[in-house]
Amino acid sequence: MSAFVRNAWYVAAWQHEVEAGRALSREILGTPVLLYRTADGTPVALEDRCCHRALPLSMGRVLGDRIECGYHGLQFDRAGDCVAVPGQIAIPPGARVPAYPLVERDRFVWIWMGDADRMDPADIPDFHWLDHPDWRSKPSYLHIRCNYQLLIDNLLDLSHLPFVHPTTLGEMGVAETPAATERTPRGVRTTRWIVDRPPPPMLAKLGGFAGNIDRWQIVDFIAPSAVILDVGGAPTGTGAPEGDRSRGMSNRNLNAITPETRTSLHQFWAQAHSASLTMPGITEGMHDQVRTAFLEDIAFLEAQQKQNEAGPGAARIDINADAAHLQARRLMDRLREEEATAAAE
Repeated sequence: MSAFVRNAWYVAAWQHEVEAGRALSREILGTPVLLYRTADGTPVALEDRCCHRALPLSMGRVLGDRIECGYHGLQFDRAGDCVAVPGQIAIPPGARVPAYPLVERDRFVWIWMGDADRMDPADIPDFHWLDHPDWRSKPSYLHIRCNYQLLIDNLLDLSHLPFVHPTTLGEMGVAETPAATERTPRGVRTTRWIVDRPPPPMLAKLGGFAGNIDRWQIVDFIAPSAVILDVGGAPTGTGAPEGDRSRGMSNRNLNAITPETRTSLHQFWAQAHSASLTMPGITEGMHDQVRTAFLEDIAFLEAQQKQNEAGPGAARIDINADAAHLQARRLMDRLREEEATAAAE
């Protein structure tokens, strides 16, 4: 069974990363992928491996709409077909490299690497906060040396915040307050309300809260690659648990998680906030605080990965806080099994 769900949309890059005249190489689902833009701005994704002697095509040159291999000068068009071989007129049969469909949406370049008959752009997860005039954010990227499921686990279980992030996101109310978990049509949702507790350092600083707050954490996992956190807080007693967040500070932590290999991943993320929050430097301030927290997470995730590899059969236990990510793992197992069964038929 494959380590990845292939019949799904994954983020290959931020839009600004894919440029005309420049090759970008990125491994996705264990496959080397070359990204570039044609002269008219159309993004292209090809397997980053020349069909002649396997040199990465990204080591060559982008020539208008084509990519030229840096080893022997073979040229390939946006469909992956070889269209020129120096020193000969005839193109060898089968001279092509795989091409992958791309869709640009919400500042992301999404790639489809599965069965073409299953492809539907309507299935792309909604990240409209990245491209909506009522929201502000800064695009960010992290490379993490761990299995992608470990990061999904981390984002679905925020009870770790007071222990891993005491100077930014941590406050013991998170660990002490149970979360409710439910299945959604495309994934798993976990909801936690921390009522009448001190704000964590980040919210206290950026939200200007003087006293206790009612804090919400609503995390949506959209299988297999998106985790969206609706997080924020409002002064206690102002109606946030009943639906009135007007006195509070509401944010979206947006994560597109793309497996690189079985033991590494690409995290495309942003911290989005309402455009009505006009404090000078708030977008950068939120970004920097969350990035600090993510770097703390990375140290733990990569240490987990090393221990998992060293002791794959070691005993594990589960606790109540694991409910959401255990459901997410079961869902991912089912999706992989369904793909394996369909491929065998």
